Amino acid sequence: MKILITSALPYANGPIHFGHIAGAYLPADCFARFCRLRGDDVLYICGSDEYGVAITLTAEMAGRTPQEHVDLFHAVNQELFAKLGFQFDHYSRTTSSCHAPIVQQFFKDLLANGYIEEKVTEQLYSKADQKFLADRYVVGTCPRCGHTEARGDECQKCGASYEATDLKNPRSKLSGASLVKKPTKHWFLRFDLFKDQLKAWLLSKTWKPNVAQFALAYIDDLKPRAITRDGTWGVPIPLPNTEGKVLYVWFDAPIGYISATEEWDSKRWKDFWLDPATRYVQFIGKDNIPFHAVFFPAMIMGQNTPYKLVDDLPANEFFNLEGKQFSKSDGWMIDLKTFFEHFTADQIRYAIAANAPETQDSEFSWKDFQLRCNSELLGKYGNLANRVLVFIARHAEGKIPAASCDEEFCSKLALLAVEAAQAYDSYHLRKASQLIMEIAQVGNAYFDAKKPWQLAKTPENHPEMLKVLASCLECLKTLALVSSPIIPSTAAKLWLLLGQKAPLDRWEHVLKTPLKPHTPLPQPEILFQRVEDPVIADELQNLLSLKNLTKS
Repeated sequence: MKILITSALPYANGPIHFGHIAGAYLPADCFARFCRLRGDDVLYICGSDEYGVAITLTAEMAGRTPQEHVDLFHAVNQELFAKLGFQFDHYSRTTSSCHAPIVQQFFKDLLANGYIEEKVTEQLYSKADQKFLADRYVVGTCPRCGHTEARGDECQKCGASYEATDLKNPRSKLSGASLVKKPTKHWFLRFDLFKDQLKAWLLSKTWKPNVAQFALAYIDDLKPRAITRDGTWGVPIPLPNTEGKVLYVWFDAPIGYISATEEWDSKRWKDFWLDPATRYVQFIGKDNIPFHAVFFPAMIMGQNTPYKLVDDLPANEFFNLEGKQFSKSDGWMIDLKTFFEHFTADQIRYAIAANAPETQDSEFSWKDFQLRCNSELLGKYGNLANRVLVFIARHAEGKIPAASCDEEFCSKLALLAVEAAQAYDSYHLRKASQLIMEIAQVGNAYFDAKKPWQLAKTPENHPEMLKVLASCLECLKTLALVSSPIIPSTAAKLWLLLGQKAPLDRWEHVLKTPLKPHTPLPQPEILFQRVEDPVIADELQNLLSLKNLTKS
């Protein structure tokens, strides 16, 4: 099967955090890894979202040009993804030369097909700067509660949402200069014209209730929405006499999936985007549901090119930190540079997967992280591998025994592997994580029940001992395969410890092919280290210190 996978493009305005990872990136990477193991033709696309007023504002405050700013965080986030072991087939960026032409063609098709209209509206203008200011650049008095430092789009005191033009006494966030209303021309996408088509399309989907219900409710209130704004940092409008106006970032960003695929391969991109048989899965966080379940599909519906519409949209809920949302501005975050000095990528991948926010908000806590690392990864998974491999090194010449396996035990393993495949294919990482530990626990219980250390004492029991060990090795083989999408580095190491030279490949082949008798096994290695109490105490203290430092 041909499978196209995309993750929401991370905004290149700062480093990503584990809250982002839990929503759009780890689930996608695990799904892509599973599909590759299954033998599917997989293309996993991502990249940096690099336009928008938020970037120009932050860059200006940091003394950087917008391009310097996005270059910095494009590299920062790429490095973090690499540390976490994500296997993108291509990681692009919306400032790439491939992007603007495709975005502009989207605009031209929508305009030619009667879905874009031109309007003159009043926007806030700075006489001092001689330019229109977007809402991120504006502060003023809230029209509802009177808070004098309200933001241009939302009052942080009372929570009211409004247009920047609704503010009283609006002024520039940077210079403090007062602002006036001035007419300006913009282009609006007539989303209201897509209501019936979008509703029929959404009703044909069997998405998660939180996604489908949200999107259907959103459609009821669809109105024309501005797709252009005044500025220079963005994709230019492909019309004459439109200097100083660019396309809105929310409009150009999702088209980045297509431009990134064309950049990946200028010919093969059509095999995925223009083939109705492609299975297209978009992984996003819940804050991106309107853009991916409503806006982007409507934009595709208005095209002359028959782009593939998304088949599955497994949006996750929010992933918080110690009970509160991750926040760089409030100092409520984990320093990822220091994180990888103490912990491995597989430890955090497993901890997030085991507590993934699939149906409701969940959270990362340092105590839970320690418990999962010590009780599950070390206590169940690592313990099984170590005790079996060490025993074979001491009592079975360090080789895979030439013995048949326990059929009842191996049948149980096969059923668990089938359940794991179903969990991966339906994007249920929590269930997959539970099944990994169930396989490890079944293996540990079998080893304890059969007591190979007693069988080793008398020669007549050695054949039974070898049968137990061969069965345990089949359990470790299944464990390596099933855990590979979530903890790939550890799974690959375990696979090598089973005497295998070639990488893990093809799910069904691995399950159905017995390990080759007499294969020599390498010297056993510890797969996981214990996470000690003082290390966790230090991390909690660092979190509180960072919060207090940010407040001061």
